[in-house]
Amino acid sequence: MELIKVQNVIEPDEARVVETSDNRFILANTQPISYAELKHQHIIPVFSKDNESTISHSEFVDIVGQAADKFFTSENILHPAIRISHPIKGRIPEAMGKPAELLQEEEKTIYYERMAFVYEVPEINSNVNGNKLSLSIGGVRSYNHENLYGKKSEEHFKVFIGFKNHVCINMCVSTDGYLDDLRVMSVQELFNRVFQLLTRFDAERQINHLKTLSEYALSEHQFAQLVGKSRLFQYLPLKMKKALDMPVPISDSQISTVGRDYYQDKSFCRSDDGNIDMWKCYNLFTGATKSSYIDTFLDRNVGSILFINSLVQHLRNERQSWFLT
Repeated sequence: MELIKVQNVIEPDEARVVETSDNRFILANTQPISYAELKHQHIIPVFSKDNESTISHSEFVDIVGQAADKFFTSENILHPAIRISHPIKGRIPEAMGKPAELLQEEEKTIYYERMAFVYEVPEINSNVNGNKLSLSIGGVRSYNHENLYGKKSEEHFKVFIGFKNHVCINMCVSTDGYLDDLRVMSVQELFNRVFQLLTRFDAERQINHLKTLSEYALSEHQFAQLVGKSRLFQYLPLKMKKALDMPVPISDSQISTVGRDYYQDKSFCRSDDGNIDMWKCYNLFTGATKSSYIDTFLDRNVGSILFINSLVQHLRNERQSWFLT
């Protein structure tokens, strides 16, 4: 595992990396990239007013990997799977004015505005309703959240720890395993905050919660009502939207994907009587989030478990959900 040095952290043994994590955790609007290309072939944006460097994508990947390696000292951690989007292209000064079609590769520069990555810890796993889940740690970075025209300031990151479903490579991320607006000034501060997240995450609690989802189910009528009202949600008057404490976490087109996969998904479709348990319903939602842009992927994924929980509470008669009434 190729990692940068952080104060008081010992560099891990590279021999422990035996393979790369699966990169299908997000698909649409992205492309996979190797760590070597990300680190050695991409320029690093700076803050324009003082020319101070940003924390690069590869540094972010390094720091999260190093925090995971320090916390999971006896575990094998796979090489990260990385996906990128929104390329920002440029050229070296010597190629100024040269037609684009005549540019040589060494005259081009590039970095990607958005990046997401996952490290898998394969030996920390569990079986949930017949699906193997393994622990995964990763993050998201979007340079569009930084004011690169100003002076160096706090930089924004998103970091998570959760489980990956091997059946569909969906990510299962809960709120206690997610930092949605991590702001830091240095790589050392970034390392410390990531390590804190790892120490307070309760993996057993999340697994136990996911296992309970299969105890509850929606009828075909209830599922149709859920999809229909989710499509109607965007047209609600603002006052009604604000009155709902649990909004739809995914986009209108993704709701359509959920409706389609209720009939067509090989692993999580309805049963013969039309019912669908909440574990399958949850995976239809997390599967739909894989079509999100990188900078909204994690928020929609975490929002999915909150939304599903609110439906389960309705089925338990603990609260009323507008989507099922």
